[in-house]
Amino acid sequence: MQKPKQFDRNLIVIGAGAAGLVSAYIAAAVKAKVTLIEAGEMGGDCLNTGCVPSKALIKCARVAQLARESGQFGVRLPEPEIDFPAVMAHVRQSIETIEPHDSVERYTGLGVEVLKGYARLQDPWTVRVSLDDGSEQTLTGRAIVLATGASPIVPPLPGLDQVGYVTSETLWERFAELERAPERLLVLGGGAIGCELAQAFARLGSEVTLVEKAPRLLPAEDEEVSVAVAEALAMDGVTVLTGTEAERFEPVQQGGGQAFVSSAGDERSLAFDQLLLALGRRPRVEGFGLEELGLVEDGRLKTDGYLRSVQPHILAAGDLVGPYQFTHMASHQAWYAAVNGLFGDLKKFRVDYSVVPRAVFVDPEVASVGLTESQAQEQGIAYEVTRYDLEGLDRAIVEGSRRGFVRVLTAKGKDRILGAAIVGENAAELIAEFVMAMKHGLGLNKLLGTIHIYPTMMEANRSAAGDWKRAHAPEAALKLLAHFHRWRRG
Repeated sequence: MQKPKQFDRNLIVIGAGAAGLVSAYIAAAVKAKVTLIEAGEMGGDCLNTGCVPSKALIKCARVAQLARESGQFGVRLPEPEIDFPAVMAHVRQSIETIEPHDSVERYTGLGVEVLKGYARLQDPWTVRVSLDDGSEQTLTGRAIVLATGASPIVPPLPGLDQVGYVTSETLWERFAELERAPERLLVLGGGAIGCELAQAFARLGSEVTLVEKAPRLLPAEDEEVSVAVAEALAMDGVTVLTGTEAERFEPVQQGGGQAFVSSAGDERSLAFDQLLLALGRRPRVEGFGLEELGLVEDGRLKTDGYLRSVQPHILAAGDLVGPYQFTHMASHQAWYAAVNGLFGDLKKFRVDYSVVPRAVFVDPEVASVGLTESQAQEQGIAYEVTRYDLEGLDRAIVEGSRRGFVRVLTAKGKDRILGAAIVGENAAELIAEFVMAMKHGLGLNKLLGTIHIYPTMMEANRSAAGDWKRAHAPEAALKLLAHFHRWRRG
């Protein structure tokens, strides 16, 4: 496999999800000749089957719940009538409205050549594209960025193929045909996707059971956060079964099926009309010629801290490489992949994973950044926890949004922020202040000294900083001040 003396493109990008789109955009912005190849829909999973449709559905469910809770504000409404086809139409309309942002036309206008077709690496520098019109095109690239994403995990459980399951990718098309939300929905998986969709469908009228193998929901978060989410789901009628594992499935004549699950050695059956698998996502590495080039090991693409594969000019970004499967992380990595691909032989940049925010869009929302308490313990880091409850926040009181808290980990005896977690209204927005503070080395004292508008939910962050300050008041100095003021009074 001899390196070509000339190349057709400076950069070839395979996959037009968040990572691929941003990589191609950056390359075009610095006047490189770049080709973006996509076999499916532009925008990838986030636009078509992930972030956008799920948040549109969550909004519909939130409106229904607000109608149910309107009585606390003196506005009494009847139980909302759920027009499920209209809900799914809102989901589709949301996608269609955002589609132009990720379209072929927009990226062509930005200077990116976009090819619709299936790409496969013929050798480390050559990509063969089977175009949608039936023709083929072969391109050589000085650098290649792989942004092929990930796909839902489907476990090899007995009977699963016989009960018509859906995943976070396939449910939108399947459920668009329904006249009403599934009467009995079984969700396997208590991560972000499982929790979000379980609560949303419960609010839209489904009888929802969520099964999670781990001892608690959202096992990557602190236990207090997991407990808060479990309580929120239970309040909306979701039956949460943690420490429970699905063993096998059987179809029933009326449609749907039975799931046989076990917990602590005891087996029980759960009837369902629809089964949703939310068990995580695995990198999409097959069919692109990666195995033949030795780029894949144990089902994963091997990359270094610069996102380079074992062939340094072949880089990767997004869900394909992880370690975080977030759209904002895909966009973050895309800058490094594009810049290292185009300029890495002159100067390369190691990906910065130091401050990575995450969110779960349940109600109340959950958002986190930095270390959890368990991670600090595992790493032997001395820390303190400051917790501020939203029930005492003026804006939360008037909004009827008193459920939740702000929880901050700081270095022992110092105001340096190690991590933060927020459970509450608009937590995914509120966490941004802690993200900014951690990124730029600002401690709680700086946050406390920043003016926050009254009354806002953002004041919760400042209140947490204030609680930390009170807990670290200099007692000796305060005693001297008390003597000083007594002396001044005469």
